[in-house]
Amino acid sequence: MASFKFTDVYIKDAFSIAGPLESEGQIHKYDLTIDDYYYGEKSLMDAEIKMQRVVLDNLFRRNKLNDKDHLLIGGDLSNQLTVTNFSAKNFNVPFFGVYNACATFLESMILASHFVESKKIKNATIITSSHNLNAERQFRFPIEYGAPKPNTTTFTATGAVGAVLSNVKSSIKVESATVGRVLDYEQKDASQMGAVMTPAAADVFITHLADLKRDAHYYDAILTGDLGSIGAKIFEEYLNVNYDIHLSHYMDAGCEIYAKSQDVYSGASGPVTLPLVLFNKILKCGKYKKILVIATGSLHSKDTTNQKKTIPSIAHAVSLEVME
Repeated sequence: MASFKFTDVYIKDAFSIAGPLESEGQIHKYDLTIDDYYYGEKSLMDAEIKMQRVVLDNLFRRNKLNDKDHLLIGGDLSNQLTVTNFSAKNFNVPFFGVYNACATFLESMILASHFVESKKIKNATIITSSHNLNAERQFRFPIEYGAPKPNTTTFTATGAVGAVLSNVKSSIKVESATVGRVLDYEQKDASQMGAVMTPAAADVFITHLADLKRDAHYYDAILTGDLGSIGAKIFEEYLNVNYDIHLSHYMDAGCEIYAKSQDVYSGASGPVTLPLVLFNKILKCGKYKKILVIATGSLHSKDTTNQKKTIPSIAHAVSLEVME
């Protein structure tokens, strides 16, 4: 069984940093915004490391966290998790570095939830980030190259998000989770991440409903990670045609960050996309009590796409309940 229910796991706190373009989009209230991609540092990599460090500094200070009964879990898009490793070295906390591309944040949340549920630790902090200029040169081409992009391309969001999970009751409960499978539907176009990741998103969604004996209407809101405007339409049509499921409270985080007037192609992508929308829109609006979040990840690299290999994908699902 790929799904697990939790009884004593809660989101205690969260902190978000948004980049220059993200702060000018549809979401207007982040904890912190930056107007310089270098964030006062000498390199773009150092800027992303600083974003993570500032997020963790705030979370650790506000929640008085240290290395006692505490665990740090997280990852990013850089080679060998360079950003998160260099960020974690500033804190004297046991650390797991994880990678599931843009599904990394929920992968971290699921792992942290199991540790907290077991009572082996009292708190777990999860962290992720992405930086447009860092990710573009790793997965596509450096911006300076000036490579043309089709409208199906998504735009990597710049930001960092962290959250603290605890067994101390709070207003947001991690109710259940479903671990996804790696799927490969033989898509090869790295500029069409929506089509690549839709099968994995649909698979974990259907598995979650079947395992927990629920239907889609159980949730007040269903939020996918970064399928983008084109991928979100494919996702809805896929569920409609194959499972006769018609979603009525569905959003994709990739469509919620930027304004329509911004030139971001099909929308936002990157592991920070889903938590930016989750913590700064979905959970703040007060409208939703039962929320299913589905993080989507494309498991490719520049090397594999240049070798014309197919692109596997994965998705994970987490059910959140907003308590009275």
